[in-house]
Amino acid sequence: MRARLIVEKIEVSRRWRHFPPRRDATEKPTVSVRERTEMPKKTLRNISEIRRYFHTNEDPIYFVSATNFNLLGIDEWVKNFKYICYMDCFDGRHPNVFVPSEIPHEEFQSIEDINNYLLQHKEVIDFVKRRGGKPKFVFLMFDEKTEMLVKELGGEVWFPKAKLRERCDNKIETVRIGNKAGVPSVPNTLSEVRDYDHLRQICEKAGLGHDLVLQSAFGDSGHTTFFIKSEADFRKHEHEIVGQGEIKIMKRIDCRGSAIEGCVTQQGTIVGPLMTELVGFKELTPYRGGWCGNEIFATSFPARTRQKARDLTFKFGEQLRKEGYRGYFELDFLIEKKNGELWLGELNPRITGASSMTNHAAFAHADAPLFLFHLLAFSKKPFELDVEELNARWADPEMIDSWSQMVIKHTDDDVDIITEAPQSGIYKMLEDGRVVFDRFDYHRRAVETENEAFFLRISGVGDYRYEGADLGILVMRGRSMTSGFKLTERAGKWIHGIKNAYAARPLPAAQALDAPAFKIM
Repeated sequence: MRARLIVEKIEVSRRWRHFPPRRDATEKPTVSVRERTEMPKKTLRNISEIRRYFHTNEDPIYFVSATNFNLLGIDEWVKNFKYICYMDCFDGRHPNVFVPSEIPHEEFQSIEDINNYLLQHKEVIDFVKRRGGKPKFVFLMFDEKTEMLVKELGGEVWFPKAKLRERCDNKIETVRIGNKAGVPSVPNTLSEVRDYDHLRQICEKAGLGHDLVLQSAFGDSGHTTFFIKSEADFRKHEHEIVGQGEIKIMKRIDCRGSAIEGCVTQQGTIVGPLMTELVGFKELTPYRGGWCGNEIFATSFPARTRQKARDLTFKFGEQLRKEGYRGYFELDFLIEKKNGELWLGELNPRITGASSMTNHAAFAHADAPLFLFHLLAFSKKPFELDVEELNARWADPEMIDSWSQMVIKHTDDDVDIITEAPQSGIYKMLEDGRVVFDRFDYHRRAVETENEAFFLRISGVGDYRYEGADLGILVMRGRSMTSGFKLTERAGKWIHGIKNAYAARPLPAAQALDAPAFKIM
């Protein structure tokens, strides 16, 4: 059931249209097919040529995921780009989203399960075969089974191998990669933990004190991050710590969360802007330390902090290249409040929930979305680009406009079934603070003022609404946080207005629901 999902990280840039050049019917090719295939490929040498290359792309490219949120808008930069999704956030009104009818399947345990279900669906297979060509596939998450299914479809996965991605995604391995790159993590030690006494011994030896943050190797949005200050805290999470292999044990610091995305290419690592993170706001998420949105705002952090984050991201990307990785990645940095010190938080070797912000900032419209460089890195198309010059241009505050996005979850500790749900599109906030639907759209840039916002619906009519269920993503111009990193009054009104647009009926007493333990963004 589509409702039994937690959904994961909205805009559209320009609508490019490709008009093939006219050619007289009697005109004959100047070179043979064989000669053309043997001719050296033209090297792309500037942004204009890169944009034109994707504007005239002939190979079908598919983003397969639960929703098209993470790469929403890329279809308008890349010809023949389509989304294959499990959930239809747009009620059939998005021209490039294909959602097959639901068929019986085992309970999904991960986003990989959803993608593998889609790739085995007859309607999806027929859709891909009907469009022809040699298909290319990109994913939010995938595993070795996904790679096998893509191969059976005659396609290619345009991401590093699943095995390499999994190794890099391990939070323990991230620390080691960062150490090699000269990108420091919060003071920490890596160790298995047998019990609370053993944890204290480990921390005394490492000089970390006893106010700690523990993280297991894998996990998202606060699900596997544990704040331990006492034995009572440890007991709450003991079953998630003991027997889980190496644990990242960190000194607890008072910090701000931030995110930055990059792309490892043959020419070097291209780096996007530093974004603030919305973390743990009780109006948005029930998870302490859980990610619930981002802001892109040129001066959220001092210029020195922004530049240092960019420099460290470049160094980390270059180390990833040595590890055999290429393409898109995201780093979380923890910025200490008292001294502005930057520490590596974690690595996501993939696109993320923040990707929609990076790929639709002003610099992306002036040049090209960061994800286009990911596609370029896998296209085998030769290119030469002054990465240093591009990174310098993207660091210019004038190239960054202000947007924010909030992931709105159901935060009450109850379960019911949704009977009314707001549709995706543009909403307005009236002078009295009420939020009303204005018009349908799937373009983020259709938001014209700070009294408008774009809402991407995730949970719809007939879906279960339970603690932690994603209701949708709200994208608006301007900031959603104050300079003190608290939610603004305006943001609070938007959250209240969207939540009020939902209605639900109680779950029958005899019916039980095991809430999913994974997210889809």
